[in-house]
Amino acid sequence: MFSGALTASITPFRDGAVDERALRDFIEWQIAEGIDGLVACGSTGESATLTHAEHEIVIKITIEQVNKRVPVIAGTGSNATAEAIRLTRAAQELGADGALLVSPYYNKPTQEGIFRHFRTIAQAVDLPLVVYNIPGRTASNVLPETFARLAEIENIVGVKEASGSMDQISDIIHLCGDRLAILSGDDALTLPLMALGGKGVITTIGNVMPRDIHNLAHAAAAGNFEYAREVHYNMLPLMRALFVETNPIPVKQAVAFMGKCANELRMPLVPMSASAAEKLDLVMKELHLI
Repeated sequence: MFSGALTASITPFRDGAVDERALRDFIEWQIAEGIDGLVACGSTGESATLTHAEHEIVIKITIEQVNKRVPVIAGTGSNATAEAIRLTRAAQELGADGALLVSPYYNKPTQEGIFRHFRTIAQAVDLPLVVYNIPGRTASNVLPETFARLAEIENIVGVKEASGSMDQISDIIHLCGDRLAILSGDDALTLPLMALGGKGVITTIGNVMPRDIHNLAHAAAAGNFEYAREVHYNMLPLMRALFVETNPIPVKQAVAFMGKCANELRMPLVPMSASAAEKLDLVMKELHLI
């Protein structure tokens, strides 16, 4: 259902509020550049510091502006199952094509607790769900065997896998086959993940180079790995530069360098250090992005 390159979109701010005009213009640019889908209110979209009202506003604007041209996945995860259900139901009512749900963070449930969390949400909504595994942020890892159990649930359709472990990715694909669409949660691992049978990427660099990451994903899906490698290595310096500080600090700066939004973050995130911003600027100039 979900494949190719889907941008985990930034949320532009101006003077402390969501910048609706910048967001709409950014979405138009993304679609013009060929992106395969958009994820609103993910980690890159600073969902952790959006109010509940802002969360729904960003999803609503994204769905309206996209107007069915590409799929829109809404970030609706929470470490409280009841809250995740509320957010996912709201996204469904707004017309999202799917929901991205991070594995419960902070409270560190067992594998059985993780399974029941996602099963309970899936039973409460009629919406395709993508499970987001990012142990570096959640302090717990969704194991391949748990994904195999989740794959039996009809409306759990995909995985955003950001464990950083190719062994784990291999095991998930082997155990789940075509029952789940495995999407990379790490830009730099998109190519190897797709070589193993993954379907694409939910991407950070797509905020800056949407056409290139689209081309990489589609080339890999078609088996044209020579061209996919060429695109991968061209993008690799920026993939690394976008994670020299906590995401989305660098990508917000990068999009600001391109004149597409203000370099405004929500506390406790703060702008890049001057030295890191200079390095990012240099990489972007070498790629002729600015």
